[in-house]
Amino acid sequence: MAFTSFTPWSASLSQPEYLLTLYFIVVAALALLTGFFRTLVTQREVGAHFRPATVARLAVTAVATVSYAVILVGFLNGYDRVGALYVPNDGAIISFALRYMDWSITVPLLTIELMAVVTFTGARIRRARFIAAGAALLMIFTGFLGAIIVPSEVGAVGGDATAGLLLWGGISCVFWIVTNVVLIRAVRASFDELTPASAQLLRTATVLLLSGWALYPIVYIIQVFGNGGAWATAMQITLCVADVVVKIGFGTLIHRVAKLRTAEDVRAGRDVHPESIWISSVKQSDAGLAREVYLAEGAAVHARRARPPMGAAVPAAPQPADEGSESSSDD
Repeated sequence: MAFTSFTPWSASLSQPEYLLTLYFIVVAALALLTGFFRTLVTQREVGAHFRPATVARLAVTAVATVSYAVILVGFLNGYDRVGALYVPNDGAIISFALRYMDWSITVPLLTIELMAVVTFTGARIRRARFIAAGAALLMIFTGFLGAIIVPSEVGAVGGDATAGLLLWGGISCVFWIVTNVVLIRAVRASFDELTPASAQLLRTATVLLLSGWALYPIVYIIQVFGNGGAWATAMQITLCVADVVVKIGFGTLIHRVAKLRTAEDVRAGRDVHPESIWISSVKQSDAGLAREVYLAEGAAVHARRARPPMGAAVPAAPQPADEGSESSSDD
């Protein structure tokens, strides 16, 4: 059986399909905005060691919120009411194309967010982070070529974009596999150095992320066999749900991993934190305050260190001796 690809942005929508799509876009935008504010308020709950995870999460939710606002505007302006149908115009493609632009930023950031709570350090973490983020970006870009660029170009001349869609989809899947392998290896290698509680949370977060990512290829392949407004609506709804689950659900779990590891570091004396740490109303650690003075082992006072050379320094004028010192010296 031969399949002919379709472009979901060219499908007319019934009123229920239009309203359902509008509902999920708006709800997703509001959920992402809520996630941004929550991340902003709770960013100090984790230690400095895991702060990159919070920074990545802030960026993910901020970019996604702005993207969904633009997607909403594009969707509202991309369809014209004609009788009982909403007929797409030239701007309808925006509500699909903008998703790939969003993912080009947020998906690499999600890999960085996960890498921020594994136990890799130094050159090892830099290399793994670079490969994962780079492969994630290439995964999205090649998917964009297959799902948006090729159908737009071929459709303009009345051709069938199935071959190009499958080709670029296959290339995108290669980068998807590379990204997954790098992340899974980093997470599994961290289990031996984590407490059981941290390891379980990290495992759950990773499973949620990779499972959520599995939905996107399914939506991509709908363009090969699907047709009509019902399939276009199903694609939009699935993408909205997947975005919220991955960006909010995964981010929440990573935040919990970072909080738990911060509490463990405070209890072990490896780090300090200005506030006590609570997770699900359970106290994980007291506030850890920095010691006022750090002394060498066996020392009672700090050893005085010589001032480093300062070539441009001007010698200070000698201070006059006080009268008590002069009397003592005269005696």
